[in-house]
Amino acid sequence: MTFVNWLKRHFVVIAGLLTLAYLLLPNVVVTVFSFNRPKGRFNYTWQEFSTEAWKDPCGVSGLCASLSLSLQLALWATLGATLLGTMIAFALVRYRFRARPAVNSLIFLPMAMPEVVMAASLLTLFLNMGARLGFWTILIAHIMFCLSFVVVAVKARVMSMDPRLEQAAQDLYAGPFQTFVRVTLPIAAPGIAAGALLAFALSFDDFIITNFNAGSTVTFPMFVWGSAQRGTPVQINVIGTAMFALAVLLVLASMVIGKRRNRQKA
Repeated sequence: MTFVNWLKRHFVVIAGLLTLAYLLLPNVVVTVFSFNRPKGRFNYTWQEFSTEAWKDPCGVSGLCASLSLSLQLALWATLGATLLGTMIAFALVRYRFRARPAVNSLIFLPMAMPEVVMAASLLTLFLNMGARLGFWTILIAHIMFCLSFVVVAVKARVMSMDPRLEQAAQDLYAGPFQTFVRVTLPIAAPGIAAGALLAFALSFDDFIITNFNAGSTVTFPMFVWGSAQRGTPVQINVIGTAMFALAVLLVLASMVIGKRRNRQKA
């Protein structure tokens, strides 16, 4: 009975840890096989430990070029989607206009519809316009795809803001620009940062929309997909492990900074 009671008290924690382990299992497999030396073309069976792939992550032709292209696309798409999404979020929360309910509903369409529908629609648009498929068509498509996610993240933050703080700044003779920069923007910053990080991850990871509108341009997800047909190089696991480790370090750094700020406030 003692064990049963202990299990009941810690059931939520145990379930959470098991779920987290299940989610991280693919990352563990990718990390382990980044140190593998496969005998054939496919890196699916463990053979022997090796660090050769880590010493030369760009040893496969076209891999680092596609990675660089994906990073550029993700950065520019994040910048465009964050700027547009932040302005849309503030407009939807702070202003009243006739089309506001319709815009609120339309914002959720890219999030609700399958990616293949949006990809095919954008491809049809670009072809009808006579646009050349490549970097710019991918960038436009990524901004349109990420925009809704940024709007939702920023809008939730703006809705929770206390308007009395801005009114207090105005009572202290702060102008509209000064109030926005020193009061509004710092309060909305966590929501903007969350939307930007989400946009970056979505853009860097996207395959379906990119594949429809890329033409002959090859991004990192497209390179991985193409390599899987011919043989998966170990360097792909190396890049994946490095990206995962970087993401974990960023999360840990944000947690440490947040704890320090809380201690300073206390």
